[in-house]
Amino acid sequence: MSATLSPAPSAVTARDLRRATATRQRRSARFKLWVGAVCAALVVLPVALARALPLPDANAQNLAARRLPPLTEGHLFGTDQLGRDLLARILLGGQVSLTVGVLAVIVSGLIGIAAGSAAGYFGGWVDTVVSRLLEAQLALPLLMMLLLVVALFGPSIPVITAVIAVAQWPEVARLTRSLVLVEREKPYVAAARLLGLRGWSVLGRHVIPNIVRPAALVILLLLAQAVLLESSLSFLGAGPQRPFATWGRIISDGQAYLTTSWWLVTLPGLVIALLVVGVNLVGDGLRDRVPALKSTKGAQT
Repeated sequence: MSATLSPAPSAVTARDLRRATATRQRRSARFKLWVGAVCAALVVLPVALARALPLPDANAQNLAARRLPPLTEGHLFGTDQLGRDLLARILLGGQVSLTVGVLAVIVSGLIGIAAGSAAGYFGGWVDTVVSRLLEAQLALPLLMMLLLVVALFGPSIPVITAVIAVAQWPEVARLTRSLVLVEREKPYVAAARLLGLRGWSVLGRHVIPNIVRPAALVILLLLAQAVLLESSLSFLGAGPQRPFATWGRIISDGQAYLTTSWWLVTLPGLVIALLVVGVNLVGDGLRDRVPALKSTKGAQT
């Protein structure tokens, strides 16, 4: 009577799977996504709903209630040097800063994807022109260039949005170019050419849809940089002029009272830091999640 053969136990245990690199990367990506989403939501949601919240008038001055500390009755974040509610000014100022940042990254993303895709796919003189433009712009000091352009054309919201977009497109274009250089050598591009599709049609219908996702991650990370650039310009007096209350201008107005009224600078700075950290964590989490998922699928196969 022959003995029944039992299947050999697997050498990979559940503990090994939990300790695997792909599993740890997936957990780390999930943690970054959750923490980043919470940090960003704590800023974005109140800013978006600022006009619907029961807040005092952000421009109403009350000299008898100047520089009240946080948690004062009726003023959660206190008041500024003119007696204006600081929370209301931060939330309404955030609408301007976020609007400029979002519009700037959308414009820079469109320019960068278009220029980088054309340079990577067609090569030749197109690649040469785009590459020289990238090198020339990256050689210029960023903040000095922004200040010069704003001084020439005026500190209006459209000008600042356009300036930040022009300053950020090289980062998107460089990544897009490298991605398209890889995609154009794949078999599906050769098959599309054999079917008679022209260059622009292949690029727009087949190549760009395959590189939009990684390019979108870079554009998301640029949102934090755009908000910081707008805040820096406003702090230096080159941002949107009054009556707009941007985050940088609020910090600039309160810096003279830093030693006596710390909340005038600290609280707007914390709001900016919370948004920047949140956006960066979300972007890092999305970037790390894709390789982790690919590695897991490969291991299961």
